[in-house]
Amino acid sequence: QPQLVESGGGLVQAGGSLRLSCTASRVTFSNYAMGWFRQAPGKEREFVAAISMDGGTTEYADFVKGRFTVSRDNAKSTVYLQMNSLKPEDTAVYYCAMSQTVITSSLRNEEAYGYWGQGTQVTVSS
Repeated sequence: QPQLVESGGGLVQAGGSLRLSCTASRVTFSNYAMGWFRQAPGKEREFVAAISMDGGTTEYADFVKGRFTVSRDNAKSTVYLQMNSLKPEDTAVYYCAMSQTVITSSLRNEEAYGYWGQGTQVTVSS
């Protein structure tokens, strides 16, 4: 059973930056596409960003384009989410997830993912 562990969350002021990390174990990391989702209090979980198995293709939700960047280091079995120009509305629990799909556009859907991390809290103060 693959295991995903997120880190890097915390409290930051509006306009600040954070970098989330998600490290996988018990799995051949390069065989999986990776995604980031988030869930704010009282809201449904939503797609944030995704990256293909080789890192060559990325997908972003419209509300993070130009502010967030997803990347991966297959040698370290880690995916990153660099978050810049953070806004209070970015406050949420952020989750990473693994998918075996090769159809990058499908990575926007939760159903494409078979394994999830426990989440890390990001709080942006105004």
